[in-house]
Amino acid sequence: MSLSPDDEVRSREELVSFVRELHQDCLRSGHDRESQTLDSFLEALAAWIEDAPGWYQTFGKDLPGGGDWTFLARALQAAAVYE
Repeated sequence: MSLSPDDEVRSREELVSFVRELHQDCLRSGHDRESQTLDSFLEALAAWIEDAPGWYQTFGKDLPGGGDWTFLARALQAAAVYE
């Protein structure tokens, strides 16, 4: 499961579908993943978010300025306690 540099997630529903596909891919490939634990996943997530301007620059794209960073932060926080 991956997004190419030109792919976009345009709605909440598409994001839900993407996360579910990512979850299924994780279940299938388990130990083949670099981030096998929640703590390593969260550290990798923070590192990628920090380095994201470079990723976008590499692919000749602009880092989206209008993203809802609060929504993403709330979703990550809620996932820690949500059933």
